[in-house]
Amino acid sequence: MPNSSSKFHCNRRRGGREAGRRELVSRSLQSAQHCLEDQDFGTAYAHYLLVLNLAPELKSSVKETFQFTLFKWAEELDSLARNQDLFNCYEQALELYPNDEVICNSMGEHLFRMGFRDEAAGYFHKAVKLNPDFADAKENFYRVANWLVERWHFIMLNDAKRNLTYLKAIENAVRSGCKSVLDIGTGTGILSMFAKKAGASSVYACELSKTMYELARDVVAANNLDRDINLMHLKSLDIEIPKHIPERVSLVVTETVDAGLFGEGIVESLIHAWEHLLLQPK
Repeated sequence: MPNSSSKFHCNRRRGGREAGRRELVSRSLQSAQHCLEDQDFGTAYAHYLLVLNLAPELKSSVKETFQFTLFKWAEELDSLARNQDLFNCYEQALELYPNDEVICNSMGEHLFRMGFRDEAAGYFHKAVKLNPDFADAKENFYRVANWLVERWHFIMLNDAKRNLTYLKAIENAVRSGCKSVLDIGTGTGILSMFAKKAGASSVYACELSKTMYELARDVVAANNLDRDINLMHLKSLDIEIPKHIPERVSLVVTETVDAGLFGEGIVESLIHAWEHLLLQPK
């Protein structure tokens, strides 16, 4: 058993470390405030990072000031075209506040201005999920969605005759024995839902666009099929068995049919995917 003298020295060391931590946090907060007064936002941001890493219990009390400092420093980095430094700052901030809709929305705005619209949509979408009443994030998400979702997509989804034709074809295929289905370029997930409701035992869907992938997740969940359809944010050519799906499928469905079919090698890509992922006839 350690003697009382050893316990005393141990407690004394711990007490000394705690006092040192509190002193460093206090000085860093004072320094951050002075830097803000001098509009030295980069140094103020560094001080707040130190404070939040040393004293995570202060996250709530310094949150608004930290956000202000981050956004001001990000504006400076943006004006200097220091894009990587800007992204690093937001990644650090989101590690500290992973569920902060304001930081997510701001990150999305920077990405959108830089032309990374798909990535921006992901951050806007997350911000809206975190706070459905966040008007700025909703407006941003709808704005970027208009860039990413072609107008013909909405017309196509409202074509009842076309949808019914797809539904009947999928039902016939499933009834004839095609029980595992892969939906390539799922979009909103409509064909995947047709397949599951037709009785397919396994339904997989891939979507390259981050925006459409997130949208498909919401649509599938709203129809209570999120546990029945395996959605993947992947290019069909990148799907590996058994890494992404456990089996070759017996039916592939896709709607990647428009004028771009002949100009971008889509036919060859789809054929390659079908050969790789479809069960071969015996």
